[in-house]
Amino acid sequence: FLGVMPAYSAADDALTTKLVTFYEHKKDSSVPSHQATVLLFDPRNGSLKAVLDGSVITAKRTAAVSAIATKLLMPAFAEVLCILGAGVQAYSHYDIFTELFTFKEVRIWNRTKEKAVKFANSVNGPVQVCSSAQEAVTGADVIITVTMATTPILFGDWVKPGAHINAVGASRPDWRELDDELMKNSVLFVDSREAALTESGDVILSGAEIFAELGEVVKGTKPALPEKTTVFKSLGMAVEDTVAAKFVYDSWSAGN
Repeated sequence: FLGVMPAYSAADDALTTKLVTFYEHKKDSSVPSHQATVLLFDPRNGSLKAVLDGSVITAKRTAAVSAIATKLLMPAFAEVLCILGAGVQAYSHYDIFTELFTFKEVRIWNRTKEKAVKFANSVNGPVQVCSSAQEAVTGADVIITVTMATTPILFGDWVKPGAHINAVGASRPDWRELDDELMKNSVLFVDSREAALTESGDVILSGAEIFAELGEVVKGTKPALPEKTTVFKSLGMAVEDTVAAKFVYDSWSAGN
């Protein structure tokens, strides 16, 4: 797939387009499934100001949004973090989640165990490599799914009541990471209703009702409900890339 994600933020005085290629690698590859470039334009006249590495921006902004959702939606006493998947997004999520939150235990599972072991040996803290997704998920307070799964790998009867799930993979209308039971018995938050109802197989195929957009919770117009089992379905929004790219560009400019 080749995605084109244009956005303009008046508040940030920023105009960008992200070009992202997405290849479903049939075998484990040294090349990431998603590769991206962000073009930053001058909103006053349309001239190109910068070309930025969109892969780094995508990894960091996606994890940052998941962290915001988790700060708002996770249970009051969250001790166990579980990550399903061991790709680029697993690393970026691990970095920000261990920086912002204090977990007593971090677990990881990946379809190919070698990648999970490599992950555990690469990061800066102790990570328990689990032999099954169910083992990783059981008793976890916060769960992050960052896989290339096309059918469910996370099931509702495994999930601890009151847990919070960040569902980041399965970005196509016919792909799933979460089963119907989990989708229907959780309070569902999304980044964009419009996107979720056209792009997310987890939302479309389960028929789950969207409770709120994350922005509504941030603004205080919808409650967070951290005492409930919650799912944040993340698809990513172009404006997130715009704000992140402008932040990077301004930081670089200030250094000149």
